[in-house]
Amino acid sequence: MADEERQGEHDQLLAPLRSRIDELDKRLVELLNERAKVVVEIGQLKRSNTAPIYAPHREAAVLRQALENNHGPLPDRTIEGIFRELMSGSFALEQPLRIGFLGPIGSFSHAAAVAHFGSSVSFENMHDIEGVFTEVRRGHVDYGLVPIENSTGGAITEALDAFRDTRGEVWIYAEVAATIRHSLLSNTEPSRVTRIYSKPEIFAQCRRWLATQYPSAKLIPAPSSSQAVKEVGESYAADPTSGAAAIGSALAGRLYGVNVLFSDIEDNPNNITRFFIIARQKAEASGDDKTTIMFTIPNEPGALATVLRTFADAGINLTHIDKRPSGRENWSYTFFVDAQGHRDDPILAQTLRLLQHRCQELHILGSYPRATRIL
Repeated sequence: MADEERQGEHDQLLAPLRSRIDELDKRLVELLNERAKVVVEIGQLKRSNTAPIYAPHREAAVLRQALENNHGPLPDRTIEGIFRELMSGSFALEQPLRIGFLGPIGSFSHAAAVAHFGSSVSFENMHDIEGVFTEVRRGHVDYGLVPIENSTGGAITEALDAFRDTRGEVWIYAEVAATIRHSLLSNTEPSRVTRIYSKPEIFAQCRRWLATQYPSAKLIPAPSSSQAVKEVGESYAADPTSGAAAIGSALAGRLYGVNVLFSDIEDNPNNITRFFIIARQKAEASGDDKTTIMFTIPNEPGALATVLRTFADAGINLTHIDKRPSGRENWSYTFFVDAQGHRDDPILAQTLRLLQHRCQELHILGSYPRATRIL
């Protein structure tokens, strides 16, 4: 059979399937716009009652229901991505949102913000963690996203200090968990890479891969991974034979026009960063929540053990504990714990009332839906 005949038969088999896809696409667009009309009505009601446009407990319920309704063949991750973009478009219809993040543009915080909020909201580079808190507190942005803990590097101390200094002015509104995926980016051929730019911490996280793939390349520190990607793009534009590459996010590559040569080059594929979304309002209970508490204790034997035992006696699981200098006197510390449950749950509420009398100070930083999936 001639190639032309085989191609003709192939096209005949594909034609009805493609026609079916076109019909389904048309129905999808119609249903999406029908949903959007309801979203517009919801937005009008929210604005008349000054209710928040972004409600994490409702987001969690929508995603949970979507995944329960998914019977394949599309994987849950795809369904979640579609619905996050759908909710992002809904925000834009109800009221445009501005999200502050730890910059620069193309940073892993920026990538996490886009993955969580979708591409239909505005993202504002706040340059540092303190700036995110300041702009949320002043109402210059609607919400802020800040890193709180990395699975390999530990707590983000700047964020803990910011919570310590702004308690009662901003609240933890939601939790986001995102995999940190490093990519080697360049506009030259892989074999021609001679210089690689990135943050020293990122070089450390890709040490084994670099030693195997680019043992002779010069590793050049940069103030940020996204700045490294930007500089590589500019270097290639000025000299296509520069041999420069950067390690950063795929998002930074798209923003600065630099191609991904190799993705997922981190030595630990389970490198996950937790982020908190902060807001001027408190989150409602979702049925699967955490509460973050900050407290100081008397400088006496057993004081910390007493606090921890109070949680244990109530059957409350603590998923995280950390400490920072109190900023008041040497060797005095502020403790941070994440407890399972919402502040309004009867058992946790009673436990917190008991602890008010056992701590020098105790502040609830927020109750919020637990991140159940990793972006």
